[in-house]
Amino acid sequence: MSKYFNQDFHDFFKELAANNTKDWMDENRKRYTKNIKEPFENFIKDLQTEVSKFDEEILVKPNDSIFRINRDIRFSKDKAPYKLDRSAIISKHGRKDKQYPGFYISISPQDTYIGGGAYFLENEALQKVRQEISYNLKEFDQLVNNKKFKQNFGEIKGEKAKRLAPEFQEDEKVQALIANKGFYYMKDLDANIIFKDDFLETIVEKYKTAKPFNDFLRRAIYHWVF
Repeated sequence: MSKYFNQDFHDFFKELAANNTKDWMDENRKRYTKNIKEPFENFIKDLQTEVSKFDEEILVKPNDSIFRINRDIRFSKDKAPYKLDRSAIISKHGRKDKQYPGFYISISPQDTYIGGGAYFLENEALQKVRQEISYNLKEFDQLVNNKKFKQNFGEIKGEKAKRLAPEFQEDEKVQALIANKGFYYMKDLDANIIFKDDFLETIVEKYKTAKPFNDFLRRAIYHWVF
């Protein structure tokens, strides 16, 4: 039995999916605080504490990492006001900098997603990562093909560039990932894993296997100077 979550974590979101209105949320606000908001904050606090033991750049401030449950509906056709999961970015800058390579978690009744890396990179950062890959093709290959990393997260994902700069075209023949616009990894876990007593430890161990890949991206983005 998890020390963080009970069955109402799933039940709440299933009901919210069918009643995604402010009125329903207001009626269930105390329930949300007790069984969703506070348990997730406690879990993220402990997760950050454990991750910071092997990644010194991690902030131990849950509110800097946790995304709001409110959806941004300004430019969306879907006007449902609330998200149907709780999620957070575990990194030096938390949710304020989605480019900084860190770790990600999302919990919902359907699944538990964990992952990390860099989902989207601005042009300058992307150029730096490609340059780092070009200069270190063997190291990069060893990172993305590391046995434990692949067991936990599979392949590196990311949208591909339609055309690559000439200086990287030969490298693409050796390492196709150099054409990526983002470099991230994800794992879809069973939704009920959140109720297991070793949930925290399981996530931490999986993150550990991805730390070297994050380090490679951080080195590229923040140590390169053009």
